[in-house]
Amino acid sequence: MLKVLKSGFYTTVQDQGRKGYRNKGVPLSGALDSIAASRANSLLENPSSAALLEITMTGPEIEFDADTFICLTGAKLSPNLNKKPIQNNTVIKIRKGDKLTFGKLEKGFRAYMGLKGGLKEKTVLGSKSYYYPLTQYACIKKNAVLSFDTVPDFLPKITELKTTNFLEEFSLEAYKGPEFKLLSEKQQNKLLSMNFTVSKNNNRMAYQLAENLEGHSHEMLTSATLPGTVQITPAGRIIILMKDGQTTGGYPRVLQLSEKAICILAQKKFGDTIKFNQV
Repeated sequence: MLKVLKSGFYTTVQDQGRKGYRNKGVPLSGALDSIAASRANSLLENPSSAALLEITMTGPEIEFDADTFICLTGAKLSPNLNKKPIQNNTVIKIRKGDKLTFGKLEKGFRAYMGLKGGLKEKTVLGSKSYYYPLTQYACIKKNAVLSFDTVPDFLPKITELKTTNFLEEFSLEAYKGPEFKLLSEKQQNKLLSMNFTVSKNNNRMAYQLAENLEGHSHEMLTSATLPGTVQITPAGRIIILMKDGQTTGGYPRVLQLSEKAICILAQKKFGDTIKFNQV
């Protein structure tokens, strides 16, 4: 088991998400940066569906009650094991009694901590991903205890991976959405040419951008949305749905981000710059 001595800003359990329930209004959920999460599980030779921790902005303090192996990926949050610095994208041996802490946010916004075998959380509708009120908690609280299988011996095939991540990228691959043609030529050009700033209104449900387009009066029936759907409100506000976002919406769906673009956006915080790149 592991005990959460400090919870951090917003730490959750995530996996690949709850697939097949959107017609019932249940969001996908799952790791926002699915590529970073998959990298952690791959290095630990876990199934791709193994549950892991998603750590946002500031990390938790964790004490391990059993031997295991971990791997950190995604954002750089100055991790330390027993007060000694450790690196991302590396398989690290954990002994009973070890303490994992995090320091200053260096780059990115969300980190992932995988454990050998994955976390043994309760499965709800086919997924261990936190999503309140479907699951008991929205995020991990102080003194929470999470279970995992003890792993005394493990010889990983690859112990370290040097990789180019998305922490420096800001260009988001985007396809034209169903209502893209409802925008005026001026709105279309502005949407696809200018740089935008992430507003303070950003979370696992949606990202809003600080800059607006011109307003519109287009009326449409409530229609299906997906993670990565870019919507424009009547006031011109740009909203990008994320993994916990609603399954339907009544605003024009002007763009649809690729999975890679969602991962890039998941590593952005208030004040960071992004740009849409039409595919």
